[in-house]
Amino acid sequence: MEPLLKLKGIEKSFAAKVLDNVSFEIEPGEIVALLGENGAGKSTLMKIISGIYTADVGHISFENSTLILKGPKHAQKFGINIIHQELNIVKNRTVAQNIYLGREPKMSGFLGKLGFVNYRLMKSDTEKALALVNARQIDPNQQARLLTTAQLQLVEIARALSMDSKIILMDEPTSSLTEDQSDILIELIKKLKSDGIAVVFTTHRILEAFGIADRFVILRDGKLVSDVPAKSATYENVIEWMVGRPIQNLYPKTKVAIGPEVLRVEALSGGINKKSDFTVYKGEILGFGGLVGAGRSELMYLLLGVNRKKSGSIFLYDDEIRIKNINDAIRLGIGFVPEDRKNQSLILGQSVRFNVALAGLKQLFKKGLFISNNTIDRTTSEYIKKLSIRLHSSKQAVRSLSGGNQQKVVLAKWLLLQPSVLILDEPTRGVDVGAKAEIYQLLGELVSKGITIILISSDLPELIGLSDRIVVMSEGRIVKVLEQEEATPHQVMYYAGLNEKTAEVVNERNLQP
Repeated sequence: MEPLLKLKGIEKSFAAKVLDNVSFEIEPGEIVALLGENGAGKSTLMKIISGIYTADVGHISFENSTLILKGPKHAQKFGINIIHQELNIVKNRTVAQNIYLGREPKMSGFLGKLGFVNYRLMKSDTEKALALVNARQIDPNQQARLLTTAQLQLVEIARALSMDSKIILMDEPTSSLTEDQSDILIELIKKLKSDGIAVVFTTHRILEAFGIADRFVILRDGKLVSDVPAKSATYENVIEWMVGRPIQNLYPKTKVAIGPEVLRVEALSGGINKKSDFTVYKGEILGFGGLVGAGRSELMYLLLGVNRKKSGSIFLYDDEIRIKNINDAIRLGIGFVPEDRKNQSLILGQSVRFNVALAGLKQLFKKGLFISNNTIDRTTSEYIKKLSIRLHSSKQAVRSLSGGNQQKVVLAKWLLLQPSVLILDEPTRGVDVGAKAEIYQLLGELVSKGITIILISSDLPELIGLSDRIVVMSEGRIVKVLEQEEATPHQVMYYAGLNEKTAEVVNERNLQP
């Protein structure tokens, strides 16, 4: 089959060289996973293909003709469209207005010459575009701000298809989706393939890429290091190509002598959560597994006073405590890294220095109402160094950092408080594999210092590889606690799928999957 798009010797520099002699081809209807760590050059390459950037050196051909793009709108004329990780949606416009933004169909005749939009035609064309992505349930006249992230993703794809796309580029398309939503998107990408549309996507979810990609194109430090059929690659191969070294044990379990009880929860309930009991010990990593909607995060919100509890008691070092809000939790030495770091943990426009110091400002006070800048600089620099946060200056905005380094800033913020218990909700979501390995190593160092960790993770290999015990939840209740030696993906998923009645029968009779 003749390639649809050819890239040869592509190079691009900003302050330093970002892409160095990159060449590969894309065939019609091919699904290509463009992989690499943050900073490998993936986004830059996607922006060159879509006309946002121009290559400094190299040649691009499309359908056997030289292609010199003058911008993204020019690329769209050739059927090349990009869907960014931060969706390009105008929230206060309707779905139809978003899909046809800047190319609204005009009325015929004199009214059209005056610029009047044919809203009836735009609505019917929007319905056709939404049908192509199996999203007939979305109302073309609905405000975009009322849609879920998954629905907005479908609107973006519908917009691309309405422009007769031949290649759709997707930057981290599943990063903000639940597992069920990701499955729907993956099926849609397969449908695009069957329609002859090529898809190039980036992702940190390597296992997900194995289930959908025809080919892996892997970049490291701006260079192409591998271009292979997906069926001929292994997970270990891909990781090694991405980071430049073999990772013998991606989940290094630090051997720590588990100490006495630190935190105990009895009959805690509220919202979707039924009465829940669990205990966690000094130096332990207690994992929480379950399907989306199982109530894992919600249980932690009850514990931290974010959500109001209906009943239950919480004990810290065997003393009953009352936590009315997150400030009470901080005062008691309980830290919390939420799932949504950008909206719940970081002030993206502020500096790294400011964000690291944020949770511990009170502890940095000397006397009176003023904090010593030297104290802040010394303390934040210490934690930036400890966590190997890669940056040019502690004064740079945190939004300019990679996902992995942003997560390290969140961790540094809480470690500055020296908590006795640290709750981590999906700590490696949206983080590349190299940064994941560094975070895993950090967790090992923390438990070796006696810090107790509660880990919520939907990444089963991560959950099983790091946890000493795994609490499995389903429908708002704890259905099973698995010891490390008995925890397998099959076991976790088996118990995660149980409803209330079946869970009671299984536990009463000690049935095994």
